[in-house]
Amino acid sequence: MYQLDAPTYWYFLLLIPLLWTGYVLVGIWKRRSQQHFAQPQMLEQLSPMRSRFKPLLKTLLLSLAFLMLIIALVNPKIGTELETVKREGVDIVFAMDVSKSMLAEDVAPNRLEKSKRLVSAILDQLTSDRVGIIAYAAQAVPQLPITTDYGAARLFLQGLNTEMLSSQGTAIDVALNLATTYFNDAEQTNRVVFLISDGEDHSEAGKAAAREAAAEGIKVFTFGVGSDAGGPIPIKRNGVIETYKKDPDGEVVITQRNMEVLTEIALETGGAYIDGNSTQEVVDFVAQTLKDMDKKEFDAKEFVSYKDQFQAFLFAGFLLFLIEIVVFETKTKWIARLNLFNESKK
Repeated sequence: MYQLDAPTYWYFLLLIPLLWTGYVLVGIWKRRSQQHFAQPQMLEQLSPMRSRFKPLLKTLLLSLAFLMLIIALVNPKIGTELETVKREGVDIVFAMDVSKSMLAEDVAPNRLEKSKRLVSAILDQLTSDRVGIIAYAAQAVPQLPITTDYGAARLFLQGLNTEMLSSQGTAIDVALNLATTYFNDAEQTNRVVFLISDGEDHSEAGKAAAREAAAEGIKVFTFGVGSDAGGPIPIKRNGVIETYKKDPDGEVVITQRNMEVLTEIALETGGAYIDGNSTQEVVDFVAQTLKDMDKKEFDAKEFVSYKDQFQAFLFAGFLLFLIEIVVFETKTKWIARLNLFNESKK
């Protein structure tokens, strides 16, 4: 495991192509100036020990020296100890609706992207809670098991799309049934499911699944995305809308947010419904809700000891600078005799 102490110093890498650009331009200027001064044969007689290879070598050494010093400034650190640390938190499962209705653009940019940003904003506020992710439409599939790795959670979150499940629909019951299997810690007193959806589930199975979840000690909080007026479901190709989804009669389907379904499911478990269109309202609600909950202490393995690695790169950079200084642009006699770079006339 490694981490970078100051990654902004990577911008200094732009100095290296500038160095080579200067080398090329100076070389062109030198050749033109020498042509005005004397013919190439005369220059060879006037400066027989001039090396064509050494300027290139010096520029290469300078480039490597700059690279080593830049890496030293960035200061890569390597985790050397994996220790078990004690953390306190709540187990949270995000159940994400990825049905086609989530492509409706009645909230910008669309319901699914709004849901992703909502969850990302919640993750930014978490510190020690464990999280998991489920994607569902007419069926549910696990995406990320319970973990403290928020970086992995964001990675899986961005990968969610409406093409991941072939069967379409919004079966909230299958999402809740799968979510109950995520909480395998019998001692965890607070188990939370954040269900993000437009609520377009017209079956009674969702409420039944919510009652079963409540029996397992799970609270479900629902966040509704979309508008009450609704919107059509776009069908796109290469990011361009070609048409809209239509019913068997050829009429454009208008999908609406169903607050009633989401509210009933939340209340069955002692949770609450929140308008998911307001990111700040959701974030504030989640922060206060988790603050009021009892925290469970659990073990988490983390790299807790990182060692600086800049010393080796700093030494290498100064060594390369020293070598560049002692390398002159004239031929080295014993190398010239070997003619390694084909610089001597035969």
